[in-house]
Amino acid sequence: METPDYMRLLPADSLAMLGRQELMARGMMEGFVSGKHRSPHKGFSVEFAEHRQYVPGDDLRNLDWRVLARKDRYYIKQYIEETNLRATLLVDASGSMAYTGDVAAKTEGQAVSKFAYAQYLAASLTYLMIGQADAVGMVTFDTEIKSYCPARSRASQVRLILEQLNQTEPGGDTGLADVLHNIAERIPRRGLVIILSDLFDDVDQLMKALHHFRYRRHEVLVMHIMAEEELRFPFEDFTRFTDLELIQEELALDPMTIRTSYLERVRKFMNDVQAGCGQMEIDYVPFNTKSSFDEALAQYLSRRRT
Repeated sequence: METPDYMRLLPADSLAMLGRQELMARGMMEGFVSGKHRSPHKGFSVEFAEHRQYVPGDDLRNLDWRVLARKDRYYIKQYIEETNLRATLLVDASGSMAYTGDVAAKTEGQAVSKFAYAQYLAASLTYLMIGQADAVGMVTFDTEIKSYCPARSRASQVRLILEQLNQTEPGGDTGLADVLHNIAERIPRRGLVIILSDLFDDVDQLMKALHHFRYRRHEVLVMHIMAEEELRFPFEDFTRFTDLELIQEELALDPMTIRTSYLERVRKFMNDVQAGCGQMEIDYVPFNTKSSFDEALAQYLSRRRT
């Protein structure tokens, strides 16, 4: 039987490397079934949260006998229930994500663009989270939402998300902040929001959009995907640069004349994004397409567990 084309997004070598990794929520999650993540709902299951006064009908097995002996009062132990994670992947499919560069890592023998890098990361995260009984959904976007797949925890969700990723082509302008506000209103319950993007937008407007997710009590993880050339600007000869979002717009210039100012602006941009994320307790993870996606993801997941 012929292997479906979308399965290219889950290379066997990468699955072997990521097979034992987990993505755990750091905050409280709302889910549907018992799982590995802390829930805001109190029950009688795993981690102690607080006491409450006994009322007739409570299970006597949950009485705190030490409090009874010390204060002669009846109190029930309440615990934090565990739940499954509800995650939504937001994949930037704007034109700038089509950039590949000359030193990008290769997967299955082909150099990956920023968008392909996001595809591989999103596919791997979906596979891992569905494997740990979590619910995963996905949104692809440029200036507007291209596709929306609500979060589900069933095994068939892997195929649905991979098919959607495989069918999506990057193109169009970037309208990151506005579309993130739109998406924030569509995700119905608090959970984990994972943004995979080069984040090309005004930083102040971007921070307001990220705050929208935090206001709605989501945990947010920003995976900032950049190419080596964008980070280092190694060009030396007179070069013709093409805008990937404004069709056929080109600019010919001597890169030596702008290298210093360009690199200063890139550093400021990334520092401002990282600082803004830090203030909102958002995980900010930079990715360089020069590094293989599976190694970079495995390293991040290992750090996240500590």
